[in-house]
Amino acid sequence: MRLWKQKTLSMKTPPKLNDILTAHERIKSYIHRTPVMTCATLDRMTGASLFFKCENFQKGGAFKARGAFNAVFSLSNEEASSGVITHSSGNHAGALAIAAQVRKIPAYIVMPSTAPAVKKAAVEGYGGKITFCEPTLTARIETTQLLIAETNALLIHPYDDYRIIAGAATAALELLEDIPGLDYIFAPVGGGGLVSGTALIAHYMNPHIKIVGCEPQNANDAYRSFKEDRLVPIENPKTIADGLRTMLSDKTFGIIKKYVDDIITVTEEEIITALRTVWERVKIIIEPSSAVAVAPILYGKFSAPGKRIGIILSGGNVDLKNLPF
Repeated sequence: MRLWKQKTLSMKTPPKLNDILTAHERIKSYIHRTPVMTCATLDRMTGASLFFKCENFQKGGAFKARGAFNAVFSLSNEEASSGVITHSSGNHAGALAIAAQVRKIPAYIVMPSTAPAVKKAAVEGYGGKITFCEPTLTARIETTQLLIAETNALLIHPYDDYRIIAGAATAALELLEDIPGLDYIFAPVGGGGLVSGTALIAHYMNPHIKIVGCEPQNANDAYRSFKEDRLVPIENPKTIADGLRTMLSDKTFGIIKKYVDDIITVTEEEIITALRTVWERVKIIIEPSSAVAVAPILYGKFSAPGKRIGIILSGGNVDLKNLPF
């Protein structure tokens, strides 16, 4: 079941290089240019040179601010007049609420009842108007459709929107500008917006870079879709990586099939161990979804001795009252 009623037509084709450069120019005054960090201990552990793009330091605590600001500030005044709406477990919700607040328009957010408390509080703090639903994709979509009919707000989908993908691509754009000569880029996969944008900008700037998507085994629709060459749906996946409980869309899957080189899955135990390792060794707070992109190289799912590997840490919004370790 998919959302189809929107007041505007978004981009019709995957973002080109100029679309991504334009998105970066549009949003750069609203976002942080996040740092790239290294850790000698993790380099020794893996035998590779790791470069962490720290989107946990982004506005709203996640890369999602990039797509949200690009989408919201690409709207005409007429398109934005009734506000914007989305469904999200947290990071996109918060990002859209921030962007709408800056543009001074309403943001209506549909969140699953199981979303982390820290993300619910963030959306409320940014002025988002939350409606809770059952923690299934069907419930999210149905609730969002009802609110669109009631408010006439414009849907800004978390990832099935080329404007969102173009915004997400700017994280890897900055990484490639700051760290030349990468051999691989690892990115977590939920709905696929981040890895799609990463794959596109890498293709445009250096097609020799290999793009690896990373996904929880317990939410492995992208892995199965990639291997079977068809969209494989998943309903209500059970993973600690709450930001990756969504499934691919037609738009993101189309890009992934063409430009992503591989997708690797990791267990819940590997996610938790990677999470703790980054906290302890890199001395930064990341969320479980970010740890999914670290786990393959740390725990033997992927070996690339001597290679230069960029890893996008997608966010850092963690409920400190409910840690997994």
